[in-house]
Amino acid sequence: MAGSKEEFMVYNSMSRQKEIFKPKVPGKVGMYVCGVTAYALSHLGHARAAVNFDVLYRYLQHLGYEVTYVRNFTDVDDKIINRANEVGEDPLSLSNRFCQEYLKDMGDLQCLIPTHQPRVSDHMEHIKDLITQIINKDYAYAVDGDVFFAVEKFPNYGQLSGQRLEHNRAGERVAVDSRKRNPADFALWKSAKPGEPSWDSPWGPGRPGWHIECSAMSAHYLTFNFDIHGGGIDLIFPHHENEIAQSCAACQESSVSYWMHNGHVTNNNEKMSKSLGNFFTISEITERYHPLALRHFLISAHYRSPLNYTVSQLEGSSDAVYYIYQTLQDCEDALSPFQEGSLKEGTEKNDRTVKITPAAQECISKLHNEFETKMCDDLNTAHILTGAFQDALKLINSSLNLLKKKQQRQQQLLMIQSLVELKKEVQELLNILGLLSSDSYSEVLQQFKVKALKRAGLVEDDVLDQIKERTLARKNKDFAKSDQIRAYLTTKGIALMDLGKETIWRPCVPAGEKPSLPNEQ
Repeated sequence: MAGSKEEFMVYNSMSRQKEIFKPKVPGKVGMYVCGVTAYALSHLGHARAAVNFDVLYRYLQHLGYEVTYVRNFTDVDDKIINRANEVGEDPLSLSNRFCQEYLKDMGDLQCLIPTHQPRVSDHMEHIKDLITQIINKDYAYAVDGDVFFAVEKFPNYGQLSGQRLEHNRAGERVAVDSRKRNPADFALWKSAKPGEPSWDSPWGPGRPGWHIECSAMSAHYLTFNFDIHGGGIDLIFPHHENEIAQSCAACQESSVSYWMHNGHVTNNNEKMSKSLGNFFTISEITERYHPLALRHFLISAHYRSPLNYTVSQLEGSSDAVYYIYQTLQDCEDALSPFQEGSLKEGTEKNDRTVKITPAAQECISKLHNEFETKMCDDLNTAHILTGAFQDALKLINSSLNLLKKKQQRQQQLLMIQSLVELKKEVQELLNILGLLSSDSYSEVLQQFKVKALKRAGLVEDDVLDQIKERTLARKNKDFAKSDQIRAYLTTKGIALMDLGKETIWRPCVPAGEKPSLPNEQ
């Protein structure tokens, strides 16, 4: 699956429309994404931002770009200090602990490691230098050890959010301060308070405000001119609006080409957030569901749309990914007896490669075109694993059935080569979406089964005992009992499949009301 021939369109929050993506430097992309404030375990909202921008990162690489991806950690902040005081821990120690937890979650979700992952505490000199530049250009003023940005000095304030200056609040993370020239002015530097971490500065000991850190770190790693700045939609105001003001104040030529924002995750259609207490942490979900199922769920809606969390959605994603991996495992098993040598024998005969079937060729072409068309349309991952992708999985399964039948050598080679190419195309698509695990297919399938048993409150021996009971019931022609056992396990998310004389089980979406087992009546 080579890079797309179509033009890559992205929605720019600044222009409020889709635009053709053209990097400032041909072949290279600079991308900065606002990371987490590390004071607690990360939740689904954080997972969505990370996964969506990871898909963008992967797709840009697929298109052939050399990408410098920067995602920061805020490890100096009011919320961190407050939490540290509550638990009696050093603020930097606490934030470091949650940074590590976040990195573990990102690894579980198969997010690629960004090029740089800077922390505020490591960039104090860059932050202070940037504040100095802003003061020297008369866009900021110092009062009693604090430094405030003078919003009225920046005529374009509000260009990203569309909020007029007279309607702006002081900011979500700072209280109104009578020393400000304008209530909308925001802190670049906060003077030290007892019991808080602080750093020396030209304005006295203190620590940076929330907004200045991203301006300083993005400029340090990507200069004041770069391609993409991303984050959650809730960051448009005040955070990203203030970033623009700071960066342009320090450097008149400062410019971000594309501002990209992902939508909220909702729970029962209410925004999921720590402050509302209606969130699930990433680790809470991956404890019960495979991380690949969570990733599948997170890309099942367009990144700019709201995504409503429900257990049934997650169950559906889990089932979908299991089916994908089972198909790939079956394909691998079927192809393994045919050594590479026998494939070469067919492919190199008369110096001509063995063709694939017209059905496989059409399927691959359709899958490739549908994938690229959707991805080039502002990363439209919604339904990308339906349609042509499902057709490809069905064709693999029907081809596997045909391969079991006796046929001429040339016909067999044709079928094998078709399966090889279909599998390759499916794998590459999954890899771009971050759904291709480094573990073997069989290992992933086993991991899904372990999670399914955990959700069902069973161990595998329980299921095997039920299978034995059912086999005995069928032998005794007690089909009512047999059906009852199958129905009971299905409500637990366990499906039984009869393969000849053998019965195996696999995870499934739990169905219906829980019936009782025969011995529970």
